[in-house]
Amino acid sequence: MANAQVILKEKIEGLGAEADVVKVRAGYARNFLIPQGKAFEATRANLRHVEALKASRAVREAEELVGLQEIAAKISKLKPKFELSTGQGGKAFGSVTSIDIHKNLEAAGIIIDRHTIELDKPVKKSGKTEVLIRLHPEVIATLIISVDAGAEEKEG
Repeated sequence: MANAQVILKEKIEGLGAEADVVKVRAGYARNFLIPQGKAFEATRANLRHVEALKASRAVREAEELVGLQEIAAKISKLKPKFELSTGQGGKAFGSVTSIDIHKNLEAAGIIIDRHTIELDKPVKKSGKTEVLIRLHPEVIATLIISVDAGAEEKEG
């Protein structure tokens, strides 16, 4: 099994970001990465170009960070409300999950990955609950959701 070293030109999920020198299977490099323009061989001449790629990577990461901080500010201003129906004795039916929070954020025009919402377990009690949303290792937004127990369900 032959391996090849390549220098990435762009961010590739699960492999690395631009200017990273990574070791991949020779066939993957030869048949996909290099022809698609996503990487080039790690020769001595090409390693000199790594500095230019690192500069573009720093600029991209700084722009992403600023954009994520703006999104975090928008999220912190929101006060979403959810309503759960209750039965006899005030027991709540259903719960508020990360999917519900994600749908609420999308309705407000904020598009994020659902998996960034850190909710240990679904919210089943009424009141206010703090939910952390980890957009980036350096950017964490706090969303305060309100859960109201609705009217009692009538049997019959």
